[in-house]
Amino acid sequence: VQLQASGGGLVQAGGSLRLSCTISEDIDRFNVIAWYRQAPGKERDLIAHIVHSAAAPRYADSVKGRFTIARADAKNMVFLQMDNLKPEDTAVYFCGADRYGTTYFGQGTLVTVSS
Repeated sequence: VQLQASGGGLVQAGGSLRLSCTISEDIDRFNVIAWYRQAPGKERDLIAHIVHSAAAPRYADSVKGRFTIARADAKNMVFLQMDNLKPEDTAVYFCGADRYGTTYFGQGTLVTVSS
């Protein structure tokens, strides 16, 4: 399984970015599709995810109301729309796909938010 996140960059506080995650398989073959981020010197945190059998995405409190995870029309792509970005959102962002307890990650994309 291969995943590739893209769309990161430098943005001012209050701005927006949309990240894309392309997966080598149909996302319906996974139990969970998720976005994670890892800030310098910190652990990787789960920030948004879609459970295959559930209706609504779930978000970490730190991004709730500002970030939106959504499936693309393409069956192997997921987006993360990030609005009202804050300097504390600066991190490397990864997408992950879980199937029966095994989580696959790809290379991340760097998001830098300037104040």
